[in-house]
Amino acid sequence: MSKNLNLLISIMFIFAGCSEDYLPKPMGYNRIDLPERAFISLENGRPYTFEHSVHALVEVDSFNLQETAWINLNYKGMGGKVHFTYLELDTQGKDIKTVVNDAINLTAKHQIKAYGIEESVLLTPQGYTGVVAELTGEVPTQFQFFVTDSTRNFLRGALYFETAMKNDSLAPVIEYIKVDMAHLMNTLEFKQ
Repeated sequence: MSKNLNLLISIMFIFAGCSEDYLPKPMGYNRIDLPERAFISLENGRPYTFEHSVHALVEVDSFNLQETAWINLNYKGMGGKVHFTYLELDTQGKDIKTVVNDAINLTAKHQIKAYGIEESVLLTPQGYTGVVAELTGEVPTQFQFFVTDSTRNFLRGALYFETAMKNDSLAPVIEYIKVDMAHLMNTLEFKQ
């Protein structure tokens, strides 16, 4: 009886092993539900003001606590942060040429991993000059910009994500935040 049972089990293994090659299903994309756009004004207390998304929390930048005008917009539900650095020009060697070169060099550091960097110059409704840099590839920041009045104020922003996900999976979120940043730049006003 055990000889017949062993023979039966062996035959079952042979037939079970003769199927086509098994290929696992490809990983699916994460579901990303993007909220409706709505904006509020930034609270007072900084040398600038703008409208930002209600879905982004304003946080003090913990990297440099001495710079009270440096903030982060934290898109918690999307895993992204926009880091803002503000500089008052013509103080401590911070002339327009130096800070613009620094901003361009910070963007250029990503050329190692970037497939491409596309820069655009813009003029805001308030008459400020801005430069937007869109980076493609597996880079830590996909979108950077700065806006300046060229005489006294300079504001730089950079979008980062707190995830190891590929940027093509994040593309809808990146595009969503880029539209928010365009609105922010168009409503930016430096205080005198």
